[in-house]
Amino acid sequence: MDASPPDPRRWWGLVVIGVAQLMVVLDMTIVNIALPSAQADLGMSDGSRQWVITAYTLAFGGLLLLGGRIADLVGRKRTFIIGLVGFAAVSGLGGAASGPGLLFAARALQGVFAALLAPSALSLLTTTFSDPRERGKAFGVFGAIAGGGAAIGLILGGVLTSYLNWRWCLYVNIPIAALAVAGAVVLLRDQSRLPGARLDVPGAILGTGGLLAIVYGFSEAESRGWGDTRVIALLAAGVVLLVVFAYWQGKAKVPLLPLAVVRNRQRAGSMLTMMMATIGMFGMFLFLTYYLQRVQGYSPVRTGVSYLPLTAAMITGSTQIAARLLGRISARTLLVPGMLVAACGLLWMARLDTRPQYLSHVLPGIVLLGLGMGVVFMTSISTATLGVAPQDAGAASASLNTAQQVGGSIGTALLNTIAASVSARYVSHHLVPPGPPSKALVDSASVHGFNVAGYWAALALLIGAAIAAVVVNGPATAVRVAGAPVERDAVELKKGM
Repeated sequence: MDASPPDPRRWWGLVVIGVAQLMVVLDMTIVNIALPSAQADLGMSDGSRQWVITAYTLAFGGLLLLGGRIADLVGRKRTFIIGLVGFAAVSGLGGAASGPGLLFAARALQGVFAALLAPSALSLLTTTFSDPRERGKAFGVFGAIAGGGAAIGLILGGVLTSYLNWRWCLYVNIPIAALAVAGAVVLLRDQSRLPGARLDVPGAILGTGGLLAIVYGFSEAESRGWGDTRVIALLAAGVVLLVVFAYWQGKAKVPLLPLAVVRNRQRAGSMLTMMMATIGMFGMFLFLTYYLQRVQGYSPVRTGVSYLPLTAAMITGSTQIAARLLGRISARTLLVPGMLVAACGLLWMARLDTRPQYLSHVLPGIVLLGLGMGVVFMTSISTATLGVAPQDAGAASASLNTAQQVGGSIGTALLNTIAASVSARYVSHHLVPPGPPSKALVDSASVHGFNVAGYWAALALLIGAAIAAVVVNGPATAVRVAGAPVERDAVELKKGM
């Protein structure tokens, strides 16, 4: 089958897709800095405030596979626009919330529409850019947005909270989405619904249920602890449901996630590497933000600005390193050094103390982390979606987004639990005489917990580097461009196994 000619407006389409992706990613962190203000304004309890974050990540992570397949079935442009309009509407609802319940519900609905929007955006990009040289540039930009969006969210959240109020961290999505919708209507094109396509209902129930249980389990572990009965039950149920889901996908006539998408070791290795990368990176955001605001006394704006070098380094790593080299060298040759450089950045920051150390420790650490993550994100996104049949582009995009989201949930819950337990032990060992701990002791304990968690985050990146070295073993041309014959891809898969 001959490839269709390139869309002459594809680069403007990239701008539209990038704006939408930025909105989805930054909403994972933009409310972090605004959360104390929202808690005070709406009267949230300390136990319930986590749902401002968890409601979004739970719905987003749990529904991604379903959203990706819906995009394949009804058309990516259509689901892209529906996702944008819905995301804007519920953002306005959350910004106008008069109580915690309405805000939690709005954040959950944001996650629902993000789960529809994110796979549509990536699959539109995958099917729009098939030329290897253009693809490298396009995915370099997209990778920088995917990686740097979280840091941009922290910056924007600080500015909006300081100069307006926390509600604008939600209202800001409305003009962004309106701009993206207008651009999508004019600039994007996509195939219509595929003939004979249908939704795998049992697969949707099993896959969505399994992912929801796992993401919810990790979210609850942050507050309840890993030995809690509910946490264990949720994680066990999630694993069982996903095992049954995998079995069903091999038998279903029109599976929700065609197993050929994840059986290719280049794609599977890239997705696993992405998951390990986000485990380390999202844990770092949590602790570094706390360190700068609570220990060093930074304002929300100053905290956000402190992340600017990270964003600049990620853009550099994605567009100037990975995008220029991916067509010439193998993905593994980029992924492994990228993960190692990022791990060095985390290890550098894991030597902090309570003294002001931004220039000596934080700045070098986040620059190394940003460079490495920029390379890893761009390479993983490109490799994991390359060579997928056009009708499965949404499923492949959703799988990659799921790996990223689950990694972020695991990283936040696991590393926060480690840091909290280490800090508590530090206080108990150094509290002499018994009584309420001083602020200096609390700060020292918090920084010690952050450093220990930083070592574990670096270990996650080292494991990711090992996965990339062992699993992603193909040359630069091993995974074909979108639209390549699936039969040839299957032949290469057999050779590589």
